[in-house]
Amino acid sequence: MMERTLPHLGMAALLLALVLPVPELQAAAAEQLYVSNEDSGSVSVIDAATQSVVATIDVGRRPRGLKVSPDNAWLYVALSGSPKCPPWVDEAECASQGVDKSEDGIAQVDLKALKLTRVLPGGSDPEQFDVSLDGKHLYIANEDANLLSVVEVESGKIVAEVPTGGEPEGVRVTPDGKLAVVASETDHRLTLIDTATNQIAGEVDVGKRPRDLVFSSDSKWAFVSAEIGGTVDVVDMTSLEKTRSIALPKGSLPVGLVITRDDQRLFVANGRGKTISEIDVATGEVVRTTEVGQRPWGIALSKDERTLYTANGPSNDVSVIDVESFAVEDRIPVGNSPWGIVRSH
Repeated sequence: MMERTLPHLGMAALLLALVLPVPELQAAAAEQLYVSNEDSGSVSVIDAATQSVVATIDVGRRPRGLKVSPDNAWLYVALSGSPKCPPWVDEAECASQGVDKSEDGIAQVDLKALKLTRVLPGGSDPEQFDVSLDGKHLYIANEDANLLSVVEVESGKIVAEVPTGGEPEGVRVTPDGKLAVVASETDHRLTLIDTATNQIAGEVDVGKRPRDLVFSSDSKWAFVSAEIGGTVDVVDMTSLEKTRSIALPKGSLPVGLVITRDDQRLFVANGRGKTISEIDVATGEVVRTTEVGQRPWGIALSKDERTLYTANGPSNDVSVIDVESFAVEDRIPVGNSPWGIVRSH
């Protein structure tokens, strides 16, 4: 019998090697996570099997929002030439840092070669965005222009600009692909855009400073993080009404969200509250909250839904959280000021 020679993969991967044939082992080891490092201008690539950084890709200025294409071929990363200005920095100091709009755009990274291939237009100051189900279009929030830009990937052109509420940030395409939904931070509402026509299909008022949103798998419900409100709002996507507001523990400043495939559990990154919370979707109750690190922002769930990951900006690392125990198992050093995190499909 021929021996299998295996690289050093860590205990988790080694156990897989003992029970899986080679093709299945390769598939299991292929899961990767991508972390945008806002102050490093880079993306860290994490091997989920070894829980370690295996590559770093330089992408451009201030990378924040990032998404993987439906076919796992491309990683898209939002870049901004606008200065980094937290709420406590006044406008004059912000302006003194300078703005270079030529650095705005969406980096397109070849995930096989782990190499930047081009920068697509992204409108002004892109921060978050989403990819259409067929991978042909990007829907990009332009925070300082109060617009959603629609980019055609093949041509590399902006094909539509749709007005939104003030300071749009979170963007998600519904699982059925029919709508791109944008959260407006300063007008505290969602704008729904028909992806077939790029026209506004409706609006919904939500809590104060909505940052992110996710949907149930049937596209009937939206869950929206309201940072200043300290809540997750539940929106009926049929009636376009907010039906419930779930209060998070005191001190929570909710930002990133991720939901399980069965729509039963919702996980919330509570930003400068330093915690994550788990919500039982059926009851709308917060069932667990735990401290995970400094300003957890981006949040991702492993394919097997046993592990959560958070990007912690001030500490330059990613927390690895066991879902069953809801405890931090490890921290993975990445670049400077990690902001967003996504995994391969």
